[in-house]
Amino acid sequence: MDKVIPVVVIKELEQTEPTLKALKDGGVNCAEITFRTACAESAIKLGVEKFPDMNIGAGTVINLAQAKKAFNAGAKFIVSPGLSVSVAKFCKKKNIPYFPGCVTPTEIMQALELGIEIVKFFPANIYGGLKALKALSAPFPQIKFIPTGGVDLTNLTEFLEFDKVYAIGGSFMMKGDIVENCKKINELLNK
Repeated sequence: MDKVIPVVVIKELEQTEPTLKALKDGGVNCAEITFRTACAESAIKLGVEKFPDMNIGAGTVINLAQAKKAFNAGAKFIVSPGLSVSVAKFCKKKNIPYFPGCVTPTEIMQALELGIEIVKFFPANIYGGLKALKALSAPFPQIKFIPTGGVDLTNLTEFLEFDKVYAIGGSFMMKGDIVENCKKINELLNK
């Protein structure tokens, strides 16, 4: 899995190819296309078709129907803002990685009961950021986190230096020049 998971909102299907190409040109080979728009399913399908070597997944998946659509469109992973038992069971059955949003000990325990050891920590800035991740790691040493929300170029390396951070997610690289933003990310990662 990539260390950076861009949260990508595709509003018009025509944006799919240029957006994914920009990420790739900047050296980021991953995209979490969100189910916030009507064309999300089609964008995932097109992205997987046109960029078969990219790690393209579905984000903001909040129910089983969306999970099925994402899977059928070819998503390579599924991310939710919270934890859905039905989505977790579906993903396990289909052998597709599922990263549910979990920020409390109770949610993390529920994820563990479902066999999930990598969770999205969202919104990271609201729920205590790196300090919270370090505190939660003590009772849950087997858990890895994908902090999303409030992670950007100013604190990216700080998050990734913590061994319990699996990857970081966010939309900060999607604002402005995507290629240049991704190049800056790679510069930080390669320091």
